[in-house]
Order: sequence, then C-alpha cells, then structure tokens
Amino acid sequence: MRILDTHLHLIYPDRLSYEWIGPGHKLNKPWTAEAYFAEARALGIESALHMEVDVAEADIERETAFVVGLPGIVGAVAACRPEGENFAALLDRTLDAGGGKVKGLRRILHEVPDDVSLAPIFADNLKRLIPLNLTFDLCLRADQLHLGVRLAKLLPELQFVLDHCGNPDIAGEGLDPWRTALAEVAALPNVAGKVSGLVNHCAPGWDAETLRPYIEHMIESFGWDRVVWGSDHPVATTTGGTLTDWVNAARAVVAKASDDEQAALFHRNAERIYWV
Repeated sequence: MRILDTHLHLIYPDRLSYEWIGPGHKLNKPWTAEAYFAEARALGIESALHMEVDVAEADIERETAFVVGLPGIVGAVAACRPEGENFAALLDRTLDAGGGKVKGLRRILHEVPDDVSLAPIFADNLKRLIPLNLTFDLCLRADQLHLGVRLAKLLPELQFVLDHCGNPDIAGEGLDPWRTALAEVAALPNVAGKVSGLVNHCAPGWDAETLRPYIEHMIESFGWDRVVWGSDHPVATTTGGTLTDWVNAARAVVAKASDDEQAALFHRNAERIYWV
C-alpha cells in the first residue's frame, strides 16, 4: 500500500533559523529530504507534504520557497500567524513563495497562550483560507482540544486537520480524558484527523500494541474517510524509534482493514483533503 506522508519536517540549519532547536537538542542537525526518502521509499512512502518546522517568523517564506523545490515534496503546509494584523500580507507572500504548492497553513497552538486563538482576529484571518481552498492544521495539546472545537464551529466552511491524534499523553494519563475530547472534535464534519505524532508521547520501548487503542479510537471517531497518516519525522525519532518502526507499527494496527480502508488512510484521503 503506497503512502503519502502528510507530516514531514525537514531541517536545514545552514539555511533556516529554528529558535526552538538549541545546542544539545536531539534534532540539532540536518534532516534532509535525501536522507528521509532513502529510508521512506523502501517503506512504500512515495511522496510527502512538508509540515512547517516553526522557523523564525522572518524565515517563513524562505522555508516555503525552499521545501517545495525538493524532490518528493508534493506540497507544503506553511507556518502562519493568524493573530497578527499583517496576516493577509504574510499569506500573500507565502503563497507566492510556494509557487502553487502551498496546500494549507499551521500555527502551533500548544506553544502559545490559549488567548491567541481565542482573539477574534484569529478566526477572522482564518476566513481568508476558505476561498483559497487551503486547510488549517490544528496542533493542540489534549487538554486544549476544546479550542479546536470552537474554531471548527466558528468556521464550518474551513477544512481543519487535527494533528497528532490530539496529542494524547500515552505514557502518563493514557486514554482518558483524551478519548472523550477527541470524539467531540471528530463529531465536527469539517475536521479530519491525522494519525501521527503518537510515538512522541510514549515511553521508550513502545510497539504497535501500545499505539493500537489510540489509532483505533481515531479511526472509530473520524471514520475511514476523514483520517490521514503522517510520519512526524524526525520528531518521531526522539523517543527511540525510527521511521521504519512507526510505519511498520501503523501498518500492523490496520492490517485487518480492507484494502480500500487502508488506501483511504495512507493516501487517498490526503490527496482529496490537501488537493494533491
């Protein structure tokens, strides 16, 4: 089953500034498209969407312009600042930089106060994405999922994608209260769910059975027609696993699903949602 990876981070420290990746950080080195696809192609990953890596704001357009030209990258989800008065101008510049390959935008909301997305300007600016057929990826902690529910209800015509299964605390709290909050998000028809980022929340030594109840609840909540798959590479390597480990675990969890269902998860839904 071929895979379209909807959540690939590429890190080029010689070209772009990543203020959150300091000395000693596990990701503080180059993570290139060439190195990724050397491992990914053997796993059935044929192409990928680049997910913004929270570069410095001054580098947003530069990151977008660079990654869309890399081999195997079929589109980009670019960084943005919907809380800013200059959002419209930044959006125009980012779209120009992407040369038609920008498929959506993301603002990492678990790194900022909740008030950022609650401000009226945030939703007002996101309205600009609707006529452009752009998505908005929601990156929230499990205890913030109500913020995603609020935005999706305010903007029913905007396609949202919930990253990382809503970031459940697998090593700590476990399934609850995440399970109920996730179902509330999934009840909204304009939200899709991304099966990604789970291994980042596991204790070392995780395997497919560790992840199974979370992936199965995602699919049960969203349905097979509203789920996509993402590697979250290389962030997913920080708890001791590899890209190969994550792909094999995801395949094992859905092994008994039909070919049609697996195709929906691994590539078909992504092609529709992100206009690839």
